Amino acid sequence: MSDEPPDDPVPLSKLLYALARGDADEISVGALVDGFGPRAFGALLFVFAFACTLPLPPGASTVFGAPLVLLAPQVALGAPAPWLPKRLRQRNIPARDIRKIAGKLAPATARIEKISGPRLGFLFGPVGERAIGVVCTALALVLILPIPLGNILPAAAVCAFALALVQRDGVLALIGYLVTIASTAVLVLAAHIVVSMVRHLLEILGAA
Repeated sequence: MSDEPPDDPVPLSKLLYALARGDADEISVGALVDGFGPRAFGALLFVFAFACTLPLPPGASTVFGAPLVLLAPQVALGAPAPWLPKRLRQRNIPARDIRKIAGKLAPATARIEKISGPRLGFLFGPVGERAIGVVCTALALVLILPIPLGNILPAAAVCAFALALVQRDGVLALIGYLVTIASTAVLVLAAHIVVSMVRHLLEILGAA
């Protein structure tokens, strides 16, 4: 992947507004990929990660998290453009969900675009961009797990990294790393609490 800004002059917020105004009943994953053009990696990571933070029906986090598991490793490998298997590209997503997501994202994205831009470019060199891909891959694997309320921080981190890739903004990338650290700490603490509770319960049952 290049460390130069995308050639596509259309801001991501305008693409999101266009999605929000759509009237189709369903939209395929492939159509989403093609619609975002040169900025597809960052845009798709952004859309699918944000979807994982919404109160959608059970199983939705797996539907929206699956593309992240495929896309993030490609960023880590330096792929020039997103690749998805034909079956996934042809998979339809309810357009109302996409419109809901795009409608929520577009205004916030437009505000971020006004205050962000290319900076700290060293974070997007061959090593830096692949590092973002590796971290996003680990976060994506967490997002597809059925962890109650465990998706919000990992998804927020991926959102920050995704916008960093779109805007080539190193400050957003640093925010992504900070949120990743916070997410890791919360998950480790939660796992420790669960393990402690299980051990305590086993001790009680053993003493009974």
